Amino acid sequence: MAQPIASLPRLVRLLGPRDPGLPAYRWLADGLRLLITDGRVPSGQVLPSERRLTEALGVSRTTVTRAYAQLRETGFLVSRRGSGHVATLPLGRRRLGVGGALLPGEETGEDLLDLTCAACRAPAGTAEAYAAALEQLPSFLAGTGYATAGLPQLREVIAARYTERGLPTDPDQVMVVGGALAGVSLAVRALTRPGEPVLVESPSYPNAVDAARRCGVRLVPLPVEPHGWDLDQAVATIASARPVVAQLILDFHNPTGALMGDADRARLAAALRGASTTAIVDETLLEVRLDDAPTPLPFAAHLSRCVLVGSSSKSHWGGLRTGWLRVPKPLVARLMQARIADDLGAPIVEQLALTELLTRSPGLHPERREELRASRAAMVAGLPDAVPGARWVPPAGGLSLWVELPEPRAGALATAAREAGVLISPGPQFAASHGLERFVRLPYKDPADVVTEAMRRLGAAWRSRHDAPSGRPAAGPRPVVA
Repeated sequence: MAQPIASLPRLVRLLGPRDPGLPAYRWLADGLRLLITDGRVPSGQVLPSERRLTEALGVSRTTVTRAYAQLRETGFLVSRRGSGHVATLPLGRRRLGVGGALLPGEETGEDLLDLTCAACRAPAGTAEAYAAALEQLPSFLAGTGYATAGLPQLREVIAARYTERGLPTDPDQVMVVGGALAGVSLAVRALTRPGEPVLVESPSYPNAVDAARRCGVRLVPLPVEPHGWDLDQAVATIASARPVVAQLILDFHNPTGALMGDADRARLAAALRGASTTAIVDETLLEVRLDDAPTPLPFAAHLSRCVLVGSSSKSHWGGLRTGWLRVPKPLVARLMQARIADDLGAPIVEQLALTELLTRSPGLHPERREELRASRAAMVAGLPDAVPGARWVPPAGGLSLWVELPEPRAGALATAAREAGVLISPGPQFAASHGLERFVRLPYKDPADVVTEAMRRLGAAWRSRHDAPSGRPAAGPRPVVA
C-alpha cells in the first residue's frame, strides 16, 4: 500500500535551486533519485502529479514528464492507475544484507525477513556525503592513497567528539580502521599472546568473541544478565583470573541493550586497574540512543589503559565499513605496528564521506531515531501475542531486544521461524562457551509494519515449535550475526 502523497512544499525545498549546468529534466530526475535513495522520499510514497509539480517548480510540463519517465526507466518510479507516481527502489525488497545475503551462497527468497542483522539502511544525506567526497578526491590522487592512521580531518572530528563527551583526546590517539570488528581484532592481537586470559562477556557480540578466540587466548566468561552486569561477580572474576585484556560492551550492550552507569564503571575500572588489565571497550552502539537516559563518561575516563572502539555502522551505515580506535598514548606505537601487518589504511573515499556525515551529525539522524522508536514499540506490542510469557528489559538504546523465552527452546524456535519466513539468532550464538538456550535476540531495525509482520511470523513459529526438535538448529553454516 502506498504511503501518503509527498508534501509538495517540502519536496521543493529539498530539491533546492536548479543546477544551470544541467538540462532541467536531468536536474529534476537526479534530484528526485537522490531523495529516494536517501530515504527522504521513502519507497512507496506517492509523488505529486505532473501538473502540480510543474506549477510548484515553475518548469514546463515536458520537463516533469521526461524526469518521471527517466525515473521509471531506472527503477525509481512506478506509475499505477489510481495511485499516481510511486517512489520505489530498483532492487525492490532484494537489498543486500536482507534474507541471509550477508552469507555468500545463502540465497533466500524476497519474502524472508531477516532478524539476524542489527543494522539500518543509510540515513538521509549519505549519497550527498559521497558526492562531496568525490569532489575532494582529486586532491588526493597525486599521493599514494595510503593513510595508515587515517585522514587527519576525520581523526580531528572523531577526537573532538571524544573531547565533547568529557574525554580530552588528541587526534594522534585516533586510528581509523575498516570497521569496529577489525578494530577489536587488531587490539586483541596487539595486546595479547596465545594462552593468556581474556575476559569476555556472555552473552556478547559473537564475531568479536570469535576474533579473540582466533588469537589463541584463554576466554574467561563474565555473565551479563538481561538487566546488566553483576559488579560483585565481575570484581571477583577479575581478581581471580587477572585477565591481560577485558573485552567489553558497556554502552547499549549487544545483545542485552544494557547501559552501565558511571558509578559501576568506576568500580569496574578499579578492579581492572588492580589486575593490570587493559580494557577494549566497543562503543559501536553508543550513538544509537533512543530515550532520555543518563550519559556516562567514556570508560577511558575511568581507566586510562583502555582502548575505545567506535564505528559508523550502527549510527550511520554499515556500507561505509569504517571504524576507529581511541588509543592510550603509550600504546599508540604498539597498535600502529600491529595494524601495518594487516593493511596500510582504510579507503579514502569512505573516510571523506564519513567526515562529512560526522560533521553534520555525530550520532543518529533524528528521522532514524523516530523510526526506530516506532519499530521498537511495534515489537513490544507484538511480542506478548507472538510468544506468550516472554520477558525482556526495555533498552534505552541500541537496535534489539534480548528476549527470554518461557522455555529453553531457542534453537527449535529458530528452525521453526525459518520455515515461517523469518530468520532469528538463538541465544547460544551469543554465548562465550555454551548455554543461553532460553534467549533470542530480535532487532527492530526494520520499519514498524515489517516488524509487526515479523512478530506475526514469529508467533506462528512459536506455536509450531513442538514439531521441531529441541536444541540448536540443524547443522550447516552458522548464520551471520551483525
